[in-house]
Amino acid sequence: MINWRGSILRQGVVIGLCLCGVVPVAGGCTWVLGKGKPTWVDGRTLDYPSAHYLTGVGQADNRSRAEDRAYAAVARIFTTAVTSQAKDREFYSIVENRGIANVERRLTIDSVTKVSTEKVLENVRVMDNWYDSDNELHYALAVMNRSQAEASLMNKLQELDRAITAEIAKARQADDKLVKVRALLKAGRNTILREAYNTDLRVIRHSGQGIPSAYRPNELFSELEQFLAVNLALAAHVSGDQAELAQHALVEGLLREGLHVRTQASEADTGSPELLVRGTVRLFPVKMGDPHFKYVRWCSDFEVLNVVTGQVIGAVARGGKEGHLTESEAVAKTLRVMQQEVSSEVAKAIAAQILDDDALPVMTAMPVGCPREESTVSP
Repeated sequence: MINWRGSILRQGVVIGLCLCGVVPVAGGCTWVLGKGKPTWVDGRTLDYPSAHYLTGVGQADNRSRAEDRAYAAVARIFTTAVTSQAKDREFYSIVENRGIANVERRLTIDSVTKVSTEKVLENVRVMDNWYDSDNELHYALAVMNRSQAEASLMNKLQELDRAITAEIAKARQADDKLVKVRALLKAGRNTILREAYNTDLRVIRHSGQGIPSAYRPNELFSELEQFLAVNLALAAHVSGDQAELAQHALVEGLLREGLHVRTQASEADTGSPELLVRGTVRLFPVKMGDPHFKYVRWCSDFEVLNVVTGQVIGAVARGGKEGHLTESEAVAKTLRVMQQEVSSEVAKAIAAQILDDDALPVMTAMPVGCPREESTVSP
């Protein structure tokens, strides 16, 4: 809300009037402002001292865009701090270049920065506007009250602390291995979120002090990775066209996601794995009516089986088509794309279904992504 009374009394002039029907524009009215320039346009304001407020100024050729940029100016204060913290933690991560560390990085740099921006905007208000008629520019002042934002963040930190404590207790007490790893992953994710909130708290507090957590995310991710390596192994079996190629790509991707995949040789020494990823890959020629290109389609169906209970806990279907001048070249290109997709997106989806019980609903049967007829392409 614009503080008209304060602006009029402080500056002795009418800073702005919305004249509807007098100066028509697309929105129905325009801002006609006097020559008095508010001090906040240049970053100085007595009404919102830095000890009690964080402020941001935006300018644009229309009022709405100026307000958006003012919001963004405040948000950047926080996203810069969160991104800097994320990079610092990535540098000293004790599980560097391993699968679970990659999960931690993705959560930190992508999700947490987005969450930080969203929650910051909850506490920001546009408090004043000014139009520079000489240069035809709109200005907006966005303000965050430090004490109000601190109270909001303290509540969120307390909620996260309770959730982290509950998930860690659940993981320590669980007999079911999947329950344990999923609880540890949730606890790790929440500690990352908590670090982001705590970073924001340090920005908001004039003292720059936060509230440290009882748990560190890289310690929880390390515990999760060690448990997966020792206690929760899986096997992978792929059938169909170019099965060996597809299986190799799948195993590579699962290893990158931090899962431990046993080979047939290791199974002889350590016993049967608890989880089985099984699937099929098929290749088919596709007639597209193009006289110059040959097209080949690939498709895949995968499911994740809990060997102990016999329950299917997840399923994934992927496919696509590629074209080239000859069928053999189209097949070669299709195989390259299939390898990449299975190694990245399929492996990520399977890992999410194993590690995160909120990823997807439990599947009861293998998805049908491939037709039933036999392949008719030659590798």
